[in-house]
Amino acid sequence: MADNYGTGNFKLGFGLMRLPKLPDGSMDIPQICEMADRFLEAGGTYFDTAYVYDDGASEDAFKRAVVDRYPRDRYTVCTKLNAAMRCHDEESAKQQFYTSLERTGAGYFDYYLLHALQRNNYKKYEEYHIWEFVAEQKRKGLIRRYGFSFHADPELLEELLRDHPEVDLVQLQINYADMENPGVASRRCLEICRAHGKPVTVMEPVKGGVLADPIPEVKRALDSYGSGASYASWAIRYVAGLEGILVVLSGMSNLEQMEDNLSYMRHFTPLNEKEQETILQAQAALDQDKSIPCTGCHYCTKGCPMNIPIPDIFTVANRRKGSAAFRTTREYNNVTIGRGRASECVQCGQCEAACPQHLPIISLLEDCRSME
Repeated sequence: MADNYGTGNFKLGFGLMRLPKLPDGSMDIPQICEMADRFLEAGGTYFDTAYVYDDGASEDAFKRAVVDRYPRDRYTVCTKLNAAMRCHDEESAKQQFYTSLERTGAGYFDYYLLHALQRNNYKKYEEYHIWEFVAEQKRKGLIRRYGFSFHADPELLEELLRDHPEVDLVQLQINYADMENPGVASRRCLEICRAHGKPVTVMEPVKGGVLADPIPEVKRALDSYGSGASYASWAIRYVAGLEGILVVLSGMSNLEQMEDNLSYMRHFTPLNEKEQETILQAQAALDQDKSIPCTGCHYCTKGCPMNIPIPDIFTVANRRKGSAAFRTTREYNNVTIGRGRASECVQCGQCEAACPQHLPIISLLEDCRSME
Protein backbone atom coordinates (compact mmCIF):
# COMPACT_ATOMS: atom_id res chain seq x y z
CA MET A 1 0.00 0.00 0.00
CA ALA A 2 1.16 3.51 -0.67
CA ASP A 3 2.45 5.10 2.51
CA ASN A 4 1.76 8.70 3.41
CA TYR A 5 1.73 8.02 7.13
CA GLY A 6 5.39 8.72 7.82
CA THR A 7 6.57 5.12 8.24
CA GLY A 8 8.06 4.65 4.75
CA ASN A 9 8.89 1.01 4.05
CA PHE A 10 10.04 0.34 7.61
CA LYS A 11 7.28 -1.79 9.11
CA LEU A 12 8.64 -2.29 12.63
CA GLY A 13 7.23 -0.09 15.37
CA PHE A 14 8.74 0.29 18.85
CA GLY A 15 6.06 -0.64 21.37
CA LEU A 16 6.68 0.98 24.76
CA MET A 17 4.46 -1.25 26.89
CA ARG A 18 7.12 -3.69 28.13
CA LEU A 19 10.19 -1.51 28.59
CA PRO A 20 13.21 -2.72 30.60
CA LYS A 21 13.29 -1.85 34.27
CA LEU A 22 15.88 -1.69 37.01
CA PRO A 23 15.69 -3.93 40.11
CA ASP A 24 13.88 -1.17 42.02
CA GLY A 25 11.10 -1.14 39.42
CA SER A 26 12.06 2.16 37.79
CA MET A 27 12.66 2.47 34.05
CA ASP A 28 16.12 1.53 32.78
CA ILE A 29 16.55 4.82 30.93
CA PRO A 30 20.15 4.20 29.70
CA GLN A 31 19.11 0.93 28.07
CA ILE A 32 15.93 2.47 26.65
CA CYS A 33 18.02 5.28 25.16
CA GLU A 34 20.32 2.76 23.51
CA MET A 35 17.36 0.81 22.17
CA ALA A 36 15.84 3.98 20.75
CA ASP A 37 19.17 4.90 19.16
CA ARG A 38 19.46 1.53 17.41
CA PHE A 39 15.85 1.73 16.24
CA LEU A 40 16.19 5.22 14.77
CA GLU A 41 19.59 4.47 13.21
CA ALA A 42 18.05 1.48 11.42
CA GLY A 43 15.34 3.65 9.89
CA GLY A 44 12.52 3.18 12.40
CA THR A 45 10.29 6.12 13.27
CA TYR A 46 7.09 4.82 14.92
CA PHE A 47 6.89 4.78 18.74
CA ASP A 48 3.75 3.55 20.47
CA THR A 49 2.80 4.30 24.07
CA ALA A 50 -0.36 5.04 26.10
CA TYR A 51 -1.53 7.14 29.02
CA VAL A 52 -2.07 4.03 31.17
CA TYR A 53 1.20 2.20 30.37
CA ASP A 54 3.22 1.81 33.57
CA ASP A 55 1.12 4.55 35.18
CA GLY A 56 2.69 7.17 32.96
CA ALA A 57 6.28 5.96 33.19
CA SER A 58 6.18 4.78 29.57
CA GLU A 59 5.33 8.25 28.23
CA ASP A 60 7.99 9.78 30.47
CA ALA A 61 10.58 7.26 29.27
CA PHE A 62 9.74 8.15 25.66
CA LYS A 63 10.36 11.82 26.42
CA ARG A 64 13.70 11.13 28.04
CA ALA A 65 14.93 8.64 25.43
CA VAL A 66 13.61 10.27 22.25
CA VAL A 67 11.99 13.72 22.56
CA ASP A 68 14.79 15.20 24.67
CA ARG A 69 17.47 13.72 22.40
CA TYR A 70 16.20 13.97 18.82
CA PRO A 71 14.65 16.64 16.60
CA ARG A 72 10.88 16.33 16.11
CA ASP A 73 11.12 15.31 12.46
CA ARG A 74 13.12 12.17 13.29
CA TYR A 75 10.25 10.25 14.88
CA THR A 76 6.50 9.77 15.02
CA VAL A 77 4.59 8.96 18.19
CA CYS A 78 1.27 7.35 19.00
CA THR A 79 -0.39 7.47 22.39
CA LYS A 80 -3.87 6.63 23.63
CA LEU A 81 -6.78 7.80 25.77
CA ASN A 82 -8.56 5.18 27.87
CA ALA A 83 -12.05 6.28 28.92
CA ALA A 84 -12.52 3.16 31.05
CA MET A 85 -9.32 3.38 33.12
CA ARG A 86 -7.69 6.10 35.23
CA CYS A 87 -10.71 8.39 34.93
CA HIS A 88 -14.18 8.76 36.41
CA ASP A 89 -15.96 11.35 34.27
CA GLU A 90 -15.73 13.26 31.00
CA GLU A 91 -13.36 15.90 32.36
CA SER A 92 -10.86 13.40 33.76
CA ALA A 93 -11.03 11.32 30.58
CA LYS A 94 -10.19 14.33 28.39
CA GLN A 95 -7.47 15.38 30.81
CA GLN A 96 -5.53 12.27 29.76
CA PHE A 97 -4.82 13.98 26.43
CA TYR A 98 -3.33 17.08 28.04
CA THR A 99 -1.36 15.02 30.55
CA SER A 100 0.08 12.92 27.72
CA LEU A 101 1.13 16.09 25.88
CA GLU A 102 2.94 17.26 29.01
CA ARG A 103 4.51 13.88 29.80
CA THR A 104 5.84 13.26 26.30
CA GLY A 105 6.78 16.83 25.46
CA ALA A 106 6.11 15.90 21.83
CA GLY A 107 4.17 19.09 21.03
CA TYR A 108 1.61 17.12 19.02
CA PHE A 109 0.76 13.50 18.36
CA ASP A 110 1.27 11.96 14.94
CA TYR A 111 -1.26 9.29 15.89
CA TYR A 112 -3.82 9.26 18.69
CA LEU A 113 -6.03 6.31 19.55
CA LEU A 114 -9.13 5.69 21.61
CA HIS A 115 -7.74 2.87 23.69
CA ALA A 116 -8.86 -0.77 23.87
CA LEU A 117 -12.45 -0.48 22.66
CA GLN A 118 -14.54 -3.46 23.76
CA ARG A 119 -18.21 -4.32 24.16
CA ASN A 120 -18.14 -3.31 27.82
CA ASN A 121 -16.56 0.12 27.36
CA TYR A 122 -17.10 1.55 23.87
CA LYS A 123 -20.17 3.54 24.91
CA LYS A 124 -18.03 5.43 27.44
CA TYR A 125 -16.27 7.12 24.54
CA GLU A 126 -19.65 8.29 23.28
CA GLU A 127 -20.91 9.27 26.73
CA TYR A 128 -17.79 11.37 27.36
CA HIS A 129 -17.85 12.85 23.80
CA ILE A 130 -14.32 11.60 23.15
CA TRP A 131 -14.84 11.16 19.40
CA GLU A 132 -15.72 14.83 19.07
CA PHE A 133 -12.88 15.79 21.40
CA VAL A 134 -10.13 14.10 19.38
CA ALA A 135 -11.59 15.49 16.14
CA GLU A 136 -11.31 18.95 17.68
CA GLN A 137 -7.68 18.35 18.64
CA LYS A 138 -6.98 17.27 15.06
CA ARG A 139 -8.45 20.51 13.76
CA LYS A 140 -6.17 22.39 16.17
CA GLY A 141 -3.13 20.52 14.83
CA LEU A 142 -2.42 18.72 18.10
CA ILE A 143 -3.28 15.38 16.50
CA ARG A 144 -2.28 14.50 12.94
CA ARG A 145 -4.28 11.26 12.62
CA TYR A 146 -6.61 9.45 14.99
CA GLY A 147 -8.32 6.10 15.29
CA PHE A 148 -8.84 3.41 17.89
CA SER A 149 -7.33 0.20 19.19
CA PHE A 150 -9.76 -2.69 19.25
CA HIS A 151 -10.38 -5.82 21.34
CA ALA A 152 -13.83 -7.09 20.42
CA ASP A 153 -15.90 -8.92 17.83
CA PRO A 154 -16.02 -8.17 14.10
CA GLU A 155 -19.63 -7.01 14.34
CA LEU A 156 -18.68 -4.17 16.69
CA LEU A 157 -15.71 -3.24 14.51
CA GLU A 158 -18.03 -2.99 11.51
CA GLU A 159 -20.40 -0.80 13.52
CA LEU A 160 -17.65 1.53 14.71
CA LEU A 161 -16.21 2.02 11.23
CA ARG A 162 -19.66 2.63 9.82
CA ASP A 163 -20.43 5.21 12.50
CA HIS A 164 -16.98 6.83 12.37
CA PRO A 165 -15.77 6.78 8.76
CA GLU A 166 -13.52 9.73 9.56
CA VAL A 167 -10.95 7.66 11.49
CA ASP A 168 -7.53 7.39 9.88
CA LEU A 169 -6.37 4.02 11.20
CA VAL A 170 -7.20 1.07 13.45
CA GLN A 171 -4.95 -0.92 15.79
CA LEU A 172 -5.71 -4.64 15.92
CA GLN A 173 -4.34 -7.69 17.69
CA ILE A 174 -3.00 -9.89 14.89
CA ASN A 175 -0.73 -12.90 15.13
CA TYR A 176 -0.61 -16.34 13.57
CA ALA A 177 -2.14 -17.89 16.70
CA ASP A 178 -5.25 -15.69 16.60
CA MET A 179 -6.16 -15.54 12.93
CA GLU A 180 -9.14 -17.87 13.39
CA ASN A 181 -9.46 -17.59 17.18
CA PRO A 182 -13.14 -16.64 17.71
CA GLY A 183 -12.24 -14.55 20.75
CA VAL A 184 -9.94 -12.33 18.67
CA ALA A 185 -10.90 -12.99 15.03
CA SER A 186 -7.76 -11.39 13.63
CA ARG A 187 -8.39 -12.36 10.03
CA ARG A 188 -11.98 -11.15 9.91
CA CYS A 189 -11.16 -7.87 11.67
CA LEU A 190 -8.34 -7.18 9.23
CA GLU A 191 -10.67 -7.90 6.32
CA ILE A 192 -13.20 -5.39 7.69
CA CYS A 193 -10.55 -2.67 7.99
CA ARG A 194 -9.42 -3.40 4.45
CA ALA A 195 -13.00 -3.13 3.19
CA HIS A 196 -13.30 0.29 4.84
CA GLY A 197 -9.94 1.42 3.48
CA LYS A 198 -8.32 1.81 6.91
CA PRO A 199 -4.63 1.00 7.40
CA VAL A 200 -3.88 -1.19 10.40
CA THR A 201 -1.22 -1.00 13.06
CA VAL A 202 -0.64 -4.34 14.75
CA MET A 203 -0.34 -5.03 18.47
CA GLU A 204 0.57 -8.37 20.05
CA PRO A 205 2.25 -9.90 16.96
CA VAL A 206 4.01 -12.34 19.31
CA LYS A 207 0.97 -12.58 21.62
CA GLY A 208 2.59 -11.00 24.65
CA GLY A 209 5.74 -13.07 24.20
CA VAL A 210 3.92 -16.40 23.92
CA LEU A 211 5.10 -16.83 20.32
CA ALA A 212 8.63 -15.70 21.14
CA ASP A 213 8.95 -18.78 23.36
CA PRO A 214 6.20 -21.07 22.09
CA ILE A 215 5.21 -24.54 23.21
CA PRO A 216 7.58 -27.38 22.21
CA GLU A 217 5.32 -28.58 19.39
CA VAL A 218 5.44 -25.16 17.73
CA LYS A 219 9.20 -24.94 18.21
CA ARG A 220 9.65 -28.29 16.47
CA ALA A 221 7.53 -27.12 13.54
CA LEU A 222 9.49 -23.87 13.11
CA ASP A 223 12.87 -25.53 13.70
CA SER A 224 12.11 -28.03 10.95
CA TYR A 225 12.59 -25.26 8.38
CA GLY A 226 16.26 -25.11 9.37
CA SER A 227 16.86 -21.35 9.14
CA GLY A 228 17.85 -20.88 12.79
CA ALA A 229 15.66 -17.77 12.89
CA SER A 230 14.25 -16.64 16.22
CA TYR A 231 10.69 -17.67 17.03
CA ALA A 232 9.75 -14.00 17.35
CA SER A 233 10.95 -13.36 13.81
CA TRP A 234 8.52 -15.93 12.43
CA ALA A 235 5.62 -14.20 14.17
CA ILE A 236 6.55 -10.64 13.23
CA ARG A 237 7.43 -11.40 9.60
CA TYR A 238 4.15 -13.31 9.21
CA VAL A 239 2.11 -10.28 10.28
CA ALA A 240 4.24 -7.71 8.45
CA GLY A 241 3.61 -9.56 5.19
CA LEU A 242 -0.17 -9.27 5.39
CA GLU A 243 -1.95 -6.79 3.14
CA GLY A 244 -3.04 -3.49 4.67
CA ILE A 245 -0.49 -3.37 7.49
CA LEU A 246 1.02 0.02 8.25
CA VAL A 247 3.33 -1.00 11.07
CA VAL A 248 3.88 -3.99 13.38
CA LEU A 249 4.52 -3.09 17.01
CA SER A 250 6.99 -5.08 19.03
CA GLY A 251 7.03 -4.49 22.78
CA MET A 252 10.76 -4.94 23.24
CA SER A 253 12.11 -5.40 26.77
CA ASN A 254 15.87 -5.29 26.21
CA LEU A 255 18.55 -4.41 23.68
CA GLU A 256 18.91 -8.05 22.62
CA GLN A 257 15.28 -8.15 21.48
CA MET A 258 15.76 -4.88 19.60
CA GLU A 259 18.80 -6.24 17.78
CA ASP A 260 16.98 -9.44 16.86
CA ASN A 261 13.99 -7.53 15.48
CA LEU A 262 16.18 -5.18 13.47
CA SER A 263 18.16 -8.08 12.00
CA TYR A 264 15.18 -9.17 9.89
CA MET A 265 13.04 -6.01 9.76
CA ARG A 266 15.71 -3.55 8.63
CA HIS A 267 15.45 -5.13 5.17
CA PHE A 268 12.12 -6.89 5.51
CA THR A 269 11.09 -9.71 3.20
CA PRO A 270 7.71 -11.50 3.53
CA LEU A 271 7.57 -15.21 4.29
CA ASN A 272 8.11 -17.34 1.22
CA GLU A 273 5.82 -20.21 0.23
CA LYS A 274 7.78 -22.82 2.19
CA GLU A 275 7.84 -20.59 5.28
CA GLN A 276 4.08 -20.07 4.99
CA GLU A 277 3.65 -23.85 4.99
CA THR A 278 5.77 -24.02 8.15
CA ILE A 279 3.49 -21.47 9.82
CA LEU A 280 0.52 -23.69 8.95
CA GLN A 281 2.23 -26.51 10.85
CA ALA A 282 2.76 -24.21 13.84
CA GLN A 283 -0.89 -23.17 13.75
CA ALA A 284 -1.98 -26.82 13.69
CA ALA A 285 0.17 -27.46 16.78
CA LEU A 286 -1.40 -24.49 18.55
CA ASP A 287 -4.89 -25.79 17.78
CA GLN A 288 -4.08 -28.80 19.96
CA ASP A 289 -2.64 -26.75 22.80
CA LYS A 290 -4.63 -26.28 26.02
CA SER A 291 -2.49 -23.56 27.57
CA ILE A 292 -4.13 -20.42 28.94
CA PRO A 293 -3.76 -17.80 26.15
CA CYS A 294 -2.89 -14.91 28.46
CA THR A 295 -0.68 -12.16 26.98
CA GLY A 296 0.40 -10.71 30.33
CA CYS A 297 -0.99 -7.22 29.69
CA HIS A 298 -2.04 -6.93 33.38
CA TYR A 299 -5.20 -4.97 32.60
CA CYS A 300 -7.01 -7.53 34.77
CA THR A 301 -4.94 -6.77 37.87
CA LYS A 302 -5.47 -2.98 37.99
CA GLY A 303 -8.73 -3.16 39.92
CA CYS A 304 -8.50 -6.57 41.58
CA PRO A 305 -9.73 -6.10 45.17
CA MET A 306 -7.65 -9.07 46.33
CA ASN A 307 -4.44 -8.03 44.51
CA ILE A 308 -4.21 -11.38 42.73
CA PRO A 309 -1.30 -11.55 40.21
CA ILE A 310 -3.49 -13.25 37.61
CA PRO A 311 -1.07 -13.32 34.64
CA ASP A 312 1.76 -14.62 36.82
CA ILE A 313 -0.43 -17.42 38.15
CA PHE A 314 -1.44 -18.35 34.60
CA THR A 315 2.23 -18.43 33.58
CA VAL A 316 2.95 -20.95 36.35
CA ALA A 317 -0.03 -23.04 35.27
CA ASN A 318 1.15 -23.07 31.66
CA ARG A 319 4.72 -23.98 32.59
CA ARG A 320 3.40 -26.83 34.72
CA LYS A 321 1.71 -28.28 31.63
CA GLY A 322 4.92 -28.06 29.65
CA SER A 323 7.21 -29.87 32.08
CA ALA A 324 6.64 -32.79 34.40
CA ALA A 325 9.70 -31.70 36.39
CA PHE A 326 8.45 -28.15 36.95
CA ARG A 327 8.41 -27.18 40.64
CA THR A 328 4.84 -25.92 40.61
CA THR A 329 4.22 -25.23 44.30
CA ARG A 330 7.46 -23.32 44.77
CA GLU A 331 6.93 -21.19 41.67
CA TYR A 332 3.31 -20.55 42.63
CA ASN A 333 4.36 -19.43 46.10
CA ASN A 334 7.02 -17.14 44.60
CA VAL A 335 4.58 -15.24 42.38
CA THR A 336 1.89 -14.91 45.07
CA ILE A 337 4.02 -13.99 48.07
CA GLY A 338 2.61 -10.80 49.59
CA ARG A 339 -0.26 -10.85 47.10
CA GLY A 340 -3.56 -12.64 46.63
CA ARG A 341 -3.85 -16.35 45.79
CA ALA A 342 -6.22 -17.99 43.34
CA SER A 343 -8.37 -19.30 46.19
CA GLU A 344 -8.95 -15.73 47.42
CA CYS A 345 -10.82 -14.65 44.27
CA VAL A 346 -14.16 -13.09 45.26
CA GLN A 347 -15.54 -13.50 41.71
CA CYS A 348 -16.35 -9.81 41.32
CA GLY A 349 -15.81 -10.06 37.56
CA GLN A 350 -13.82 -6.85 37.04
CA CYS A 351 -10.90 -8.86 35.61
CA GLU A 352 -13.06 -10.52 32.96
CA ALA A 353 -14.53 -7.16 31.97
CA ALA A 354 -11.01 -5.75 31.48
CA CYS A 355 -9.45 -8.72 29.68
CA PRO A 356 -8.69 -7.96 26.00
CA GLN A 357 -8.52 -11.71 25.32
CA HIS A 358 -12.00 -12.28 26.80
CA LEU A 359 -10.72 -15.10 29.01
CA PRO A 360 -13.00 -16.80 31.59
CA ILE A 361 -10.62 -15.70 34.33
CA ILE A 362 -12.81 -16.67 37.28
CA SER A 363 -13.11 -20.31 36.23
CA LEU A 364 -9.43 -20.42 35.24
CA LEU A 365 -8.46 -19.21 38.70
CA GLU A 366 -10.62 -21.95 40.19
CA ASP A 367 -8.59 -24.48 38.19
CA CYS A 368 -5.37 -22.90 39.47
CA ARG A 369 -6.29 -23.52 43.11
CA SER A 370 -4.85 -27.01 42.71
CA MET A 371 -1.36 -25.47 42.71
CA GLU A 372 -1.71 -24.17 46.28
